[in-house]
Amino acid sequence: MQNDEHLPPPGRALLRGISIFLSIGFWLGPATPDSLAVAPARCADRIPERRALFGDLHVHTSLSSDAYVFGTRTRPDDAYRFASGAGAAEMSVVTQGGLVQSMARIPRPLDFAAITDHAEMIAGPAVCTTPGNVGYDSEVCRQFRAPWKPFDTLDEGVAIIVALLDALNSETVCGEGGVRGKRCLEGMATAWQEIQDSAARFDAPCDFTTFVAYEYSSNPEMSKVHRNVIFRNAQVPALPVSSRIVPHEIGLWKSLAAECSHAGTGCDALTIPHNPNLSNGRAFALDYGGASSIEEQREIARLRDSFESLVEIFQIKGDSECRNELEGILGGPDELCDFEKYRAPFRGPIEDCGEGVGGGALLGRGCFTRRDFARYAIARGLAEEERIGVNPFKVGFIGSTDIHEGLPGDTEDWVRDGIQRPQRTNSFGADNPGGLAAVWAEENTRESIFEALRRRETFATSGPRMRLRLFGGWDLPEDLCEMPDLAARGYASGVAMGSDLPRRPDASTDRRAPTFVTSALADPGSPGHPGGLLQRLQIVKMTSDAAGHAVQRVIDVAGGATDAYVEAATCEPRGSGAASLCAIWSDPDFDPAERAAYYARIIENPSCRSYTRACLNLEGADRPAACDDESIRRYAQERAWSSPIWYAP
Repeated sequence: MQNDEHLPPPGRALLRGISIFLSIGFWLGPATPDSLAVAPARCADRIPERRALFGDLHVHTSLSSDAYVFGTRTRPDDAYRFASGAGAAEMSVVTQGGLVQSMARIPRPLDFAAITDHAEMIAGPAVCTTPGNVGYDSEVCRQFRAPWKPFDTLDEGVAIIVALLDALNSETVCGEGGVRGKRCLEGMATAWQEIQDSAARFDAPCDFTTFVAYEYSSNPEMSKVHRNVIFRNAQVPALPVSSRIVPHEIGLWKSLAAECSHAGTGCDALTIPHNPNLSNGRAFALDYGGASSIEEQREIARLRDSFESLVEIFQIKGDSECRNELEGILGGPDELCDFEKYRAPFRGPIEDCGEGVGGGALLGRGCFTRRDFARYAIARGLAEEERIGVNPFKVGFIGSTDIHEGLPGDTEDWVRDGIQRPQRTNSFGADNPGGLAAVWAEENTRESIFEALRRRETFATSGPRMRLRLFGGWDLPEDLCEMPDLAARGYASGVAMGSDLPRRPDASTDRRAPTFVTSALADPGSPGHPGGLLQRLQIVKMTSDAAGHAVQRVIDVAGGATDAYVEAATCEPRGSGAASLCAIWSDPDFDPAERAAYYARIIENPSCRSYTRACLNLEGADRPAACDDESIRRYAQERAWSSPIWYAP
């Protein structure tokens, strides 16, 4: 079949629908199980057994002041045009010679995207970039509009940004009342309307989906406690909720309940935390806002669960799945937990927060704790459900980019518009263009994708477009991997990722363990850019013991060849690998009295990091120092994570 990426949107949708039915029956199958009854189809290529759609739900444009000050001039329209493949977008590249503007085009369009500019950072830029505004000629605004100036250290850069952002919310810019001042509230409303209008213009049901969204960005003591707020449809509150006005996430959820989900307008929203790895123990803390009674804690846990069905497990600021050497974790180390750490693995003991919290992670400082990582939050949620009857951390997984250049899904490591360039590198040298959010949905519409997000039938990738499925049940066929209608049988006989296992057929006498089928297809890549082969498929089991420790077990269920490597001089992959992997696994240590959660993880063969590939062709003044820094890892093993399946006695 011909490459569809150069066709106009309707042609792409048609060819994608045809190719799905002709080439991946293994994933779909002909049946239509009763469990998949949903709203009437809007799209001719609707698939009851659902297909994988890839997107980016964490993107910043020049509406965010932190993106603007570093040269980004991309607006929401430009970002959606880029993501959908409808055209090129301007991007900012910081080189040794300064800031360079160029055009970029996405090699493979996304299926969906959301612009998530910071609620705290969209008011001031609107004031400072609108000639004639009372604050436009202030010294703060002149500094804001000045050309980007490089800085030498992370501390210096963060200090510059924090000082500028504080100034942008001052009375000088906002008027009387500072962040609540008339000029900044009007500026926020103007930016919020642009975000909504742009999403409406580019939403193209059945081909490309947009979501109205923003980011709630709280930074207590320089820790990162941020959430993206994604709305189901065009019914949204009048203004975003800013952490400068509502400083705690409980207030965010209560505001969304009052102004959205309980307002009777058809508004609905999800909040998706990201970068718990930089939260110094705050992301998955259980302080309940000071509530002491079990009933009060239960109500807050229910409130959280009603909005927070997902966590962004991977993005440009690193991996938030797991980390070795933390306190309160049993089951031994996981050799694959050192992947893409924003704060590099320590050579000495890790400073652990214990049951407390710290600060300074945005500066690369402060303590870690298991409450900074999604895997251990899953276990903590099991323990908390045992204690109060509600699981506050029943979260599925997605990835995204958090890109501040307005280029959704810019995760490809190869040539762009004939030019190779080093990708973004963080202040600790890790090179990582970000991840993608993936959903299993019947069709490419807001309704279908939002429902997939809500029910957690999602998976995260570190950038490639591999496809990962997980089903669990009590009566899955032992030869399910050989069946062409795997998905239909998985839905009919069990549950998909993000779900609870149903009650055992006869809980009083049946001692059987649940069975899981997990399947993965490698990223097919694109012409001239083959995807990587798969190395191993794993299931991760999480439980919690009576003392509240997280208990982890990582099981290889398929693949496992380890002879793969990369040619250093060319970045060519070598060694064995698989285009697809599938396995049936039954838990030999299953205890019917113990709560547990299971998720799948697929690991690719090693590949060059994006900057390594770019460095092959850079010489002299064009060659950044990172190209010759031996402390920076040259290669990575890309991966994907499914949302868990939960079991409760």
